[in-house]
Amino acid sequence: MTDTAAAAAPAGGPAVLDAEARAVVTRITTEAGTSFGGAMRILPAERRHGMFAVYAFCRVVDDIADEPAPIADKRARLADWRARVAAICAGRPRAGVPLDRALAWVVARFGCAEADFQAVLDGMAMDAGDRVRIADMAELMLYCDRVACAVGRLSNPVFGIPPADSAALAGAVGTALQLTNILRDVAEDAARDRIYLPADRLAAHGLDPLPDDAAAILDHPAVPAVRAELAARAAAAFAEADALFARLPRRPARPARVMKEVYHALFRRLAARGWDAVRRPPAVPKPVKLWLALRHGVMP
Repeated sequence: MTDTAAAAAPAGGPAVLDAEARAVVTRITTEAGTSFGGAMRILPAERRHGMFAVYAFCRVVDDIADEPAPIADKRARLADWRARVAAICAGRPRAGVPLDRALAWVVARFGCAEADFQAVLDGMAMDAGDRVRIADMAELMLYCDRVACAVGRLSNPVFGIPPADSAALAGAVGTALQLTNILRDVAEDAARDRIYLPADRLAAHGLDPLPDDAAAILDHPAVPAVRAELAARAAAAFAEADALFARLPRRPARPARVMKEVYHALFRRLAARGWDAVRRPPAVPKPVKLWLALRHGVMP
């Protein structure tokens, strides 16, 4: 979205982000220590505060899904957020809640869609149970769309990505990033009784049925085989993202490009370790992240 298009976004929310709301979303983002912080901070102030608001929403609802609370409590809180999102997008945020005011401003200023906020909440509902099992590749792609691609669709208008390119870019980058997360976190997720590797693909490689103890999958040869399959999909998504970035206006695409490059570096490190190495995954060193932020976020 260009600045002109952003100015024409649906009205209803506050015209200016108030200082209290701005401080709250900045604090949530800073305290989270997100690896995307550098990419957000290269934005001009107004767009930066817009991204802090989007990130703060995602952080708050993700914490609901991940916390050790009864599932009924989590579902109730996510349902409350569904109602809050509907009111926010209708220009009726809860006046005494700074985050809601910030999100109403983002919707009014940049035109972020209610459907994408609700999709993120759908993804959190998939993660909110005591255990996670993914039946097949279609369910995994739906999960990736909800927890990652929808975030991209919310972020791209704030970055200034043209609307015609937003969905494709969000799909490619979001899929690449989320699959990389899944590839990296197999052991950590299993320790939390979460298996994101599709059950039908594990079964195709001899792991059927899935054990009750998720950690029992880690040494089965089906795991590296399925990780390699997901890696091929991630590599294709990274390539698609690169092709899109090559034809997009460089300046608005910079933050998304930095995010993609950091995860692409992680993906390459995972591949170099081999898909049978499920424990102690590599990380991208901070100096490398800084270089990538400079190379793709600042340099012409």
